Amino acid sequence: MTRQARTSMLFSVTGAALMLAFTLNAFADVDADAAKKLARKDSCLRCHDARKKKEGPSFQTIAYKYKGQPDALDKLVKHITSGEDRVKLSDGHEELHKFDTTTDTVRIRNLIGWILAQ
Repeated sequence: MTRQARTSMLFSVTGAALMLAFTLNAFADVDADAAKKLARKDSCLRCHDARKKKEGPSFQTIAYKYKGQPDALDKLVKHITSGEDRVKLSDGHEELHKFDTTTDTVRIRNLIGWILAQ
């Protein structure tokens, strides 16, 4: 292996380790139990599952879609609280995404943090 290839690999591994450390630290303050409780209360689990696709995408799929996007949290807060976004269901029809206007933003941000940590 050439010196340039070793250096490139070292930078790649170091960068990946730093990204992993940042990601784990970013969601260190997430209260998973509270997030799961809110997901059940707001019927998120009717259409979503942590790992499997249901009517909507799995939380893992959502986390993958938004991975590395600095504004992911804000986009998902808007999606959950605005009621403006249309979602396409498995039978092909579209409807407005169910939304929550009663829960405070801190709890919703915790839920989204938990989803993005999947």
